[in-house]
Amino acid sequence: MTALSRRNFLGLTGALAGGWLLSRDQLGRVLAAPAQPNPAPTTLTQTLRAGTPTRNQWRPIVTRAGEPYVARLDILRGKPAAARAGSRRSLLYLGHLTDIHIIDAQSPGRLEPLAELSEELVDATRPHETMTVQVLAAMVKSVTASALSPLTGAPMALALNSGDSADSMSALELRWCINTLDGVTVTPNSGGAQYEGVQIWPNEYAYQPADPALNAYGPYGFPQLPDLLNKAVSQPVTSPGLPVPWYVVYGNHDSLFMGNIAPSPQLQSQAVGDRKNVTWPAASQDLVGGYAGAPTAWSRFNEFVRGFGQEPGTRAVTADSRRTMFDQQQFMAEHLDSPANPGPVGHGFTSANLTSGKTYWRADPTPFFTVLGLDSCSQVTGADGAIPQDQFDWLKGELAQAQAANRLCAVVSHHNSQTLENPAEPTIGPQQRLIHAEEFIATLQEFPNLILWINGHTHVNTIVAHPRSDGGGFWEVTTASCVDFPQQQQLIEVVDNQDGTLSIFATTIDHLSDPAWREGDYSPDALPSLSRELALNSWKFTPQVRLGSALDRNTELLLPAPFDLSEISDRALDRAQMQAKARLLANGAIQ
Repeated sequence: MTALSRRNFLGLTGALAGGWLLSRDQLGRVLAAPAQPNPAPTTLTQTLRAGTPTRNQWRPIVTRAGEPYVARLDILRGKPAAARAGSRRSLLYLGHLTDIHIIDAQSPGRLEPLAELSEELVDATRPHETMTVQVLAAMVKSVTASALSPLTGAPMALALNSGDSADSMSALELRWCINTLDGVTVTPNSGGAQYEGVQIWPNEYAYQPADPALNAYGPYGFPQLPDLLNKAVSQPVTSPGLPVPWYVVYGNHDSLFMGNIAPSPQLQSQAVGDRKNVTWPAASQDLVGGYAGAPTAWSRFNEFVRGFGQEPGTRAVTADSRRTMFDQQQFMAEHLDSPANPGPVGHGFTSANLTSGKTYWRADPTPFFTVLGLDSCSQVTGADGAIPQDQFDWLKGELAQAQAANRLCAVVSHHNSQTLENPAEPTIGPQQRLIHAEEFIATLQEFPNLILWINGHTHVNTIVAHPRSDGGGFWEVTTASCVDFPQQQQLIEVVDNQDGTLSIFATTIDHLSDPAWREGDYSPDALPSLSRELALNSWKFTPQVRLGSALDRNTELLLPAPFDLSEISDRALDRAQMQAKARLLANGAIQ
């Protein structure tokens, strides 16, 4: 395999410098420098864990040693070559974000009292819900710091957001998410100048920072933080923006209210109104009768939303028209309202998606790698997902086309193999057969070039092997979330070992903030630390389980090469990485 000649190197350097308005000398130095592992903070060097309780059951965040890569051989089924580390070629390096759950905690469209109805509805409110924008900005900083690979020094080519950008289908939540990822400053406030919401109104279900002793949060040692709420919503949050093109797919919270049901007209009206629900249950006898006759928590939830507006236990808040609830088309339209850099405009969606209604896409970050973005959110009641037949047919066609061209493929969706099991028919679009996990996995296994399925949804770090009986297979990487502990995301790198095998390296990252919160510091840079500590102590969410095991975090996932990877020339790799480095330099991610 032949690398770029000096003449070709100089020519491409000049073209890239002109295209990105960079100094040719500066770019030349960056491109000519040998690749070295990036020393930026990841969980390879330091992990964050629960410390010993300091008051009642409250646990601080403490630092622990880093976690090295663990080699997983579930698919390779043989001993890997010890010399592979000396012959690696990076084929693609990307960032993975998922389950961001930006929350407008003051919106009347949020129904926090539902947390009292059932354990299934625990995520109706979180102690740290006013700080989701700050957490995302800190995560963007972490991804940017890791713009060069911690393993090979290769440049990041793209980032993927696998859904649940917004928490409550609020157009304002979605816009805050897009702006933070694109590098636009956000002040995470809606309504009036001061915080208006359930965390200052006496109740039994929400953390009261001014006086935790008012309900169950006090005995768990939650701190008294009287300045928190107004500080969290009033200060501008600055994000550098992702330094690479990023792509998005739907999450169930981007398709259904609380990720489970279509919002009623009453709820849509309430979201932009001036009354916010505080108490539960409703006094209406009809509504109470609905709860009593409903067999499941979600059936009772459906009854509640249908009857929304009959609940007398509300408080006045400042109305805000920006809180309108978006639909499927508006989700795509909001992403099309984005800048060319980091891009792409639409973040996977195009004007053709709006015209056709297709909610899935293809991206080709390099000439030898294809990413296929799916909409597993079947627009039906329930949090689980499925793949409609028309989309499934499209997927098979794309995989076959990529296989014929010897292109490696990754699929990204919101739901994973544990949750791709929604049996209902879609309520948006034509009625059609839905494909569930077993058939979906079996079909992916038919395409050796499909090596990776990236997803989220469960808020738990999980990595699953899907081997074929005759050898080979693909890896499924499920990343945790930004909203629940451990508030971690992933870096993923596909590497050619040049010995007939591939390695996929998954590296877990924490958001870039101090491990421990500094008491009294309510600055935007400090609040992510506080959010993580509150999330760690949110006992209702079984926080420590969400870390996953050591086999689900920093891992080397080996598998046989699906074709002769020498067909991917060093010259093609050099060109792709030069283009990626020029973008990173122009966006300030490297120097």
